[in-house]
Amino acid sequence: MMHLGFIGIGAGAAAALLFASVTSGTWLSIPLFYLAPLPVLIAGLGWSHWAALAAALTGALALGATFGAIFILAFLATVGLPAWWLAYLAMLARPAGNGASALEWYPAGRLVVWSAVLAGLIVVAAIPNFGFDADTFRNSLHNVLTHVLRVESDASSDAPAGIPGVSDADRLIDLMVGAIPPAAAVLATITNLLNLWLAARIVKFSGLLKRPWPHLPSLTFPRALTAALVLAVILSFFSGLLGIVGGVMSASLLMAYGVLGLAVLHVITQGMDARLFVLGGVYAAVLVFGWPVLAICMLGLIETAIDLRARVARKRGPPALT
Repeated sequence: MMHLGFIGIGAGAAAALLFASVTSGTWLSIPLFYLAPLPVLIAGLGWSHWAALAAALTGALALGATFGAIFILAFLATVGLPAWWLAYLAMLARPAGNGASALEWYPAGRLVVWSAVLAGLIVVAAIPNFGFDADTFRNSLHNVLTHVLRVESDASSDAPAGIPGVSDADRLIDLMVGAIPPAAAVLATITNLLNLWLAARIVKFSGLLKRPWPHLPSLTFPRALTAALVLAVILSFFSGLLGIVGGVMSASLLMAYGVLGLAVLHVITQGMDARLFVLGGVYAAVLVFGWPVLAICMLGLIETAIDLRARVARKRGPPALT
């Protein structure tokens, strides 16, 4: 048990350094900040969820001692506890129930769902920092964006012809105020998944990963997730903070279906001569343009509704005998 504590302390120190890098204000600090959960996840996947918990607490206490008590809550809420929980679930197993010594591991699809749910909750937890009602939240976020973008409210009358004045800038910032909460949820979902995948790869490469690597194209989601997404979408049409929360959770859950859509795409393109071209084109389009991910999300929803992978498999029939 003692060695788990030392591993947790080391991982927590690394996570705290990555988290604190954002205080430098440099562009390099942004990717480093988003990698902060990685050491906690590595400790949890490679050794034990107790090591991950020790890392979460160590990182929080180190940041609190250096920057103040608010950093304890910020680190635990956004990095430490979500990473510990994902590591705990990833290594959760039970006997397969067939009398053999095989284990049934926590499904990879549910890990994707939890990554999305935690991402949404992280963004929702950050909303009170800007206000406890919708108007205060939007005004506070508007002021922050105005300051960051160095837009002065009295510049419109002096703006030269052909250059957008403050009215145009204000309209742009208003659009950003509406888009940032769901966009932050999507980014947090992607960050959770990338960190979990990268940590698992690192631990697997080191030979410490106890669970077998899952077959990612076979991802499945619980049926209840569709109902949760529908409820979140309905809430997003409400006014006030409830609508903002609904938009955030809708975005994070929809991103989970985007991951399922990619898994479906990998399955239904098997055997195609242009498979690499199709997959490469889809990934490139998503990375460059962003919006094609909506089509991938729809593919994931269609899979949930009609079991598209099974239909394609039945249409193909059994593999030919050689």
